[in-house]
Amino acid sequence: MFSVSKFWATFFYVGLLRPAPGTWGSAAAVIAAWGIVEWRGYVALAALTVMMFVLGWAVTAMETKGKDDHDPSEIVIDEVVGQWIALLPVAIGLSHSGASFWTLWPGVLTAFVAFRLFDIWKPGPVGWADRQEGPLGVMLDDVIAGLLAAVVVALGAWVAHG
Repeated sequence: MFSVSKFWATFFYVGLLRPAPGTWGSAAAVIAAWGIVEWRGYVALAALTVMMFVLGWAVTAMETKGKDDHDPSEIVIDEVVGQWIALLPVAIGLSHSGASFWTLWPGVLTAFVAFRLFDIWKPGPVGWADRQEGPLGVMLDDVIAGLLAAVVVALGAWVAHG
C-alpha cells in the first residue's frame, strides 16, 4: 500500500536500499542537488532545503508515531537535508563562477564525505541533537552535521583558492 509519508521519509524509497541506507540517501541527495542547482541555482537549493526540513519533520513524526525506534534507518529525508546544507557552499561558489555543478567536484566530494563522517561519528552538538527524542532530534542532528560539513567545504575552498 502506497504511503505518502513513507515515500517522502525514505526519499523516493532510497532509504530502503541496503546496506548503509543513510549513505544511499546522501548520494541521492547529491544527485537531486545537482538537478536543483543546474535548474535554479543556490537560492532554490536553500529554499528547498528549508521546505524539506519542514516536510521531513512532519513525515518523520508520522512514520515513527507509536513505534519504539524514533530514528529508523530507512528514514533518510534527514540525510537529504543535511547533505543539501553541506552542498550549499559549492552551490554558492557555482553562482560566482558560472561553472556547472561537477566542475567543482572536489567540493561536492568533500561535502559528501564530511557530511557522512559527521553524521556517523556524531561529534559534540551532532551527538547531542541525535539524543533528543522525537522527529526534531532526527532532523536536527543531520542539520548540524550538514552545517559542520559546509564549514569544512568553505574552509577547503578558501585554502585552495585564497
